[in-house]
Amino acid sequence: MHADSRLCYSGIIGSPEWLQKTAVHRFIHSSSSNCPVGTGPATSRVREWAWALGLVTLWYLLAQTGIAFALGVSPEAGAWLRDLCAHLFVGGLLFMMARSVMHFALAMGVLFSAFTVSNAIKLAVLGGPVMPDDFVAAKNLFLLLDGWQLWGSVAMLALPLAGLLWMFAWRKPRAWLALAGVVLAVAAVAKHPAPVVGWMDARFGDWVWNQRGNYEMRGLPLHLVQETARNLSRRTQPPQMVEVDEALMLLGAKPPGSLFKAAMQRSGRAGRNVHMIVLESFWDPLPLKAAGLSADPLDPAFRKLWKAAGNARALSPVFGGYTANAEFEALCGFPVQTDAVFFEGRLRRDVPCLPRHLGEVGYRSVASHPNAAPFWNRINAYRRVGFDQYWSDRNFVLDDMNGEFLSDASLYRQVLERIGPELDGGQPLFNYVLTYFGHLDYPLNEARPQVITARTDNDLVSAYANTVYYKSRELMRFLAELRKRDPDAIVVLFGDHLPSLGWNHGGYAESGLLAANRAEFDDAMFRTLVATPLIVIDGQRGPVRTGDLPIYALPALILDLLGDERETMLRFAAHADDVVRVRPLPGVHFTVEGRALTVCRNGEIQVGCEASSAWVEAVSVLKRDLFNGAQHALQAPERLRRLQTVELEADELGGDGLGDGVVNETDNDV
Repeated sequence: MHADSRLCYSGIIGSPEWLQKTAVHRFIHSSSSNCPVGTGPATSRVREWAWALGLVTLWYLLAQTGIAFALGVSPEAGAWLRDLCAHLFVGGLLFMMARSVMHFALAMGVLFSAFTVSNAIKLAVLGGPVMPDDFVAAKNLFLLLDGWQLWGSVAMLALPLAGLLWMFAWRKPRAWLALAGVVLAVAAVAKHPAPVVGWMDARFGDWVWNQRGNYEMRGLPLHLVQETARNLSRRTQPPQMVEVDEALMLLGAKPPGSLFKAAMQRSGRAGRNVHMIVLESFWDPLPLKAAGLSADPLDPAFRKLWKAAGNARALSPVFGGYTANAEFEALCGFPVQTDAVFFEGRLRRDVPCLPRHLGEVGYRSVASHPNAAPFWNRINAYRRVGFDQYWSDRNFVLDDMNGEFLSDASLYRQVLERIGPELDGGQPLFNYVLTYFGHLDYPLNEARPQVITARTDNDLVSAYANTVYYKSRELMRFLAELRKRDPDAIVVLFGDHLPSLGWNHGGYAESGLLAANRAEFDDAMFRTLVATPLIVIDGQRGPVRTGDLPIYALPALILDLLGDERETMLRFAAHADDVVRVRPLPGVHFTVEGRALTVCRNGEIQVGCEASSAWVEAVSVLKRDLFNGAQHALQAPERLRRLQTVELEADELGGDGLGDGVVNETDNDV
């Protein structure tokens, strides 16, 4: 008998009798030694590949069936074969690096499962798949979670990495060749992303306004490669001065609107205090008709005040999470239209947002949020937008906790204790408060027993209704005290985004407010997706009837109420007298004009969307310039005045050649 055959035979005989009889044992044993199987080494390697790819196929079928059953998430039927082939390709690369089939099987299972489960959870909760920017933002999870959720998240990151290191055949040339191939491919995509995007879009499609639809028709590996290449292709140089000037001319420079003229005519103390209260996941649950709520969760006093404000709504850039994007809009006056947190990597310059703009005339600006200070990069972001002080969880006594969230009652009390001495002082105050209570999964402590019941089986709906019950009442008690102590102050309060109420828009879909899948949204659902309560109080004049406002329009409104007519970037994107309001969202935007609603989906030619699409593009140019570019726009007003004077003189002389490169500001006025 050949020596290798004797060695292989002896290895089998030395194993337990029941294991000797299994083909799996004989195969794994031979694949981890030099035992010939079949007719020689070539046949052995073929069998190894067959086992490896067979395991990938088995994992794929079990995983997709499992998440479809548990979460209602999976690629569409026509994409399963394409997605399986992509998984087989990735699995093949991994197997080339693996020490054995057993090592490969375990590492592959852990890696693929981590990506697939994470993607399925994000789809079910937030309505969109994993995107490239999520990998940058993932570190924030470790600041938010605790207990088993924290350890689960750590495991989702650490186990795949450990598995790959354990699997890698460090002494095998084929493993290093495979790794080199992957590195070269990644480098090629990073160097030339645009051709990759064009090729993949042509073959696998791109549903610009519906990322869930993109995942469903591509599968996860192709989706991640395609969107990563797209992200890289968008990393262009900041806009040049001429591009910025054209964008400013298109948007137009307008004086403060007539709607708020009366609010400017004040003879009293200059520099009224401004209080902005951003309410975590704050929304009116009463439209959830199918839930069968036993009572109206909102405090009657809030309901009355909101009615006096015309039941106005803030139009947020986000749903179910990413609070920092709503913050950016409220502080800096520009819309966010991407599936990424603007504070993370896109806010790279010090900018005259609302805190810094007010600081230039003597305001002190304070931000309060009882969460971990670095979350969503707030330490750096708040400094860049001009806050003088940031009070985070370390600055508050955590004495009244709902789960891991400080109650609003405690937060308001402690904020009022800190700012109280300044309310009547000589220095005006910009007081910015972002609440934490109200976060998913809506826990309550023993001091807040359940008051609202629901007929629905969706426990999140009942939990959220009770959260709103307490949240609205704690808000109104604080508001009454604040208005008593600071009657002339401007107070702005709004919800940062709608709450998540279960997988695939759960509670909303139950009541017909949203479809389970964005591909099935009608036009009204896009507004429902982002509309939260908004109340603006103009001191002793009371609530202002603003109508529905995008959150980015709030800074300009505040300046008008203050009578602040200084030139500022805060009026580049919004003015108080805008007849049409534009709400950009990832891959789509809609316009609101009175009761009329127009939804414009990127990549689709739609009548009536030309002007608003031009507006969105112009605002995007200015945003790139201001927040991570050369900030040409901040020096633009005087430059544009000189340019307009030259154009006027040229027109009077009959010349028409000077204005060819500038967009007429009335052609695309929204």
